[in-house]
Amino acid sequence: MAGATVLASALAAPASASSHREAPLISGDPAVDNTDVYAFVSPDKPDTVTLIANWYPFEEPNGGPNFYPWATDANHDINIDNNGDAKADLTYRWTFRTEDRRGNDTFLYNDDPVTSLDDEDLLFRQFYTLSVIDRGTGRTTNLVTNGRVAPSNVGPASMPNYGVLRNQAITPVPGGGQTFAGQADDPFFLDLRIFDLLYGKNLSEVGQDTLAGFNVNTVALQLPKSALTLGGDPARNPVIGVWSDTERKTITLRTPGAERALGADVQVSRLGNPLVNEVVVPAGLKDRFNSLLPEQDRTVPALVNRVTNPEVPDLVQRIYGIPAPAKPRDDLTEIFLTGITTKSGAKLNLDLNSQLNNADVDPARFAPSEQLRLNTSTPVTARPNRLGVLGGDLQGFPNGRRLADDALDISVQALEGAAVSGIVKALAAGDRVDRNDVPFGAVFPYVALPNNKAVNSTVR
Repeated sequence: MAGATVLASALAAPASASSHREAPLISGDPAVDNTDVYAFVSPDKPDTVTLIANWYPFEEPNGGPNFYPWATDANHDINIDNNGDAKADLTYRWTFRTEDRRGNDTFLYNDDPVTSLDDEDLLFRQFYTLSVIDRGTGRTTNLVTNGRVAPSNVGPASMPNYGVLRNQAITPVPGGGQTFAGQADDPFFLDLRIFDLLYGKNLSEVGQDTLAGFNVNTVALQLPKSALTLGGDPARNPVIGVWSDTERKTITLRTPGAERALGADVQVSRLGNPLVNEVVVPAGLKDRFNSLLPEQDRTVPALVNRVTNPEVPDLVQRIYGIPAPAKPRDDLTEIFLTGITTKSGAKLNLDLNSQLNNADVDPARFAPSEQLRLNTSTPVTARPNRLGVLGGDLQGFPNGRRLADDALDISVQALEGAAVSGIVKALAAGDRVDRNDVPFGAVFPYVALPNNKAVNSTVR
């Protein structure tokens, strides 16, 4: 447990919730707001890694007649840095197109029950191209063309067996992988009333899963470890860094009843560790953080300062009287910017998930940056602990992130020094939301099927 104790103290800043509506500009553009990133060794296929990224927060199921289409003027990316230079060595990119058959005939998404993705009664359809950009070779390769998107879940009368549609939307990827794009239950679970002065100033506002019943748009990608790791060698180079981003066209030209996207692509959203932008980054830097590439992180002193001098422990001290750990937080520099390794010169004294631990990484090229880092050689846990490393489970967050990792409870305890001095009893119950409201799947894409009942219903 020594390693677990050391590492858990590094969890303090990365997450207190998920990154839904985390910055002013992206709050007004929900279709391209990426909410969560997950990266884990596939539990049922341990020779592969599964990457999941979500967009479009707070999708209320009864969102007709247009529901929640993927943005067709945007690039939806999952990036991999396997050599530690803070640049994407591989970018997996989903771009979407729409086939709308409704015209002037109907307002309906479908005009009879839909039993397959090819059903003529499905009037609104989307398709995607999945490409991989390899910056080592300079080559872009299309992996999937005209992949079928699982539609928004209209309801049981329209889509009596949504699981069939989900399965039909899973598409093989050359080289032994598979991918999925479509709607899913929002997998993150927490009580977001943390923003009401940390649960009402007296922990009275807990126990409500704020995201229960809401859906998100999801892409998932499962690939052999060798497709992602440096030199294709997961034995020598097991650690990868992961983040997602969204790029939109620079200009949107609006005319009466229509709009057109023009110009170059510009990054409008970014996400690695959960809720870095929402809780760690101050309001004045939030929009800028969404535009930064990881290689630029260390060039913004005000941003680095918020890592070494985080705000949340001071708020806990002011509101609850629990002393904040001493600053500067060198442990947070390691979890955010270098990964956890004895080779960084930081204080965590554990080799876990830094690209510096890859045998073929050149230390002279290594650059600190904010990423979600995963050691793909950490064995799959037979009995996962929702508290991840804090619970003695080295496969859990922040060594990657699994769907069931309770990032909020891990983070609150670590913020208060629990990894060093033990669980803070006054906060031991956390937000009393310990698991997702619906079970996750045992096979790819693992996320739960999308909800089809109103969030404001008394019975779900």
